[in-house]
Amino acid sequence: MQRHALRADLLMLLTAMIWGSGFVAQTAGMNHIGPFLYSGLRFALGSVCLLPLLYWRSRTAPQPATRGQWYAGAAMGLALAVGINLQQFGLQFTSVTNAGFITGLYVIVVPVVGLLLGHATGTGTWLGACLAVVGMYLLSVNEHFQVAPGDWLQLAGAFVWAGHVLLVGHFASRHDVIRLAFIQFVVCAVASLMLALVFEHFDIAAIMAAAPAVAYGGMVAAALGYTLQVIAQKDAITSHAAIIFSLEAVFAAIAATLFLGEVLTPRGYVGCAVMLTGMLVAQLWPSRATPALA
Repeated sequence: MQRHALRADLLMLLTAMIWGSGFVAQTAGMNHIGPFLYSGLRFALGSVCLLPLLYWRSRTAPQPATRGQWYAGAAMGLALAVGINLQQFGLQFTSVTNAGFITGLYVIVVPVVGLLLGHATGTGTWLGACLAVVGMYLLSVNEHFQVAPGDWLQLAGAFVWAGHVLLVGHFASRHDVIRLAFIQFVVCAVASLMLALVFEHFDIAAIMAAAPAVAYGGMVAAALGYTLQVIAQKDAITSHAAIIFSLEAVFAAIAATLFLGEVLTPRGYVGCAVMLTGMLVAQLWPSRATPALA
């Protein structure tokens, strides 16, 4: 059991690194094509990349996907589509560093959603939430007390990502993880491409120019990253998953500095540090909370 938990933690750490670096590709892709088209193409490519695994899985476990698997994968795919497109669209109006850290607030949202579902919440969660809000203020609110429009979109996305993590954690231990990942990719790709057809135009030359970013976003960030998430959460301890996935924010900031030349003000660095502290406090603080009475 311990061995499985350790393997899950290492896979989630790798996933956080992949997701964090993926912000750079997401930004680069939108230099040529719209956000919905980029999301649709990357997850369509991610679906194709999973076909060999799906074929291998069908040979080792020949049972067809059940109706429950389809429902579970579709629910995960819809949550993924909403979250990734809020994130992608918001990246047009904020920095990669801001997007990474604000997205990471889902580590606070998860226990707060639990409170709404009737679960008592401990002191650490509230302390972590307060720290995260203070950090987000320092990071996102400028000296004129204005928040970038993209930051609001990333914050809305954080709630969706919290739902996605909860859905994956719920379904991954109940269904075949490869099939779940494939179904969610297809649903996300179809939803994103439908949005692109309505709101964006298609240009072959622009798509070709965005191909390297689409390739990284599809083959690495999507096919590898999100599949590892589903596999890891099958054996993961929930608190470990939330902590490790939140490190995506740190890797996003590192990638933005190395590849995009983004530079934060000292106030921004303090905000990042306070947010990350809040994320960790919320999960590591000893909890004496008991389930709320119905």
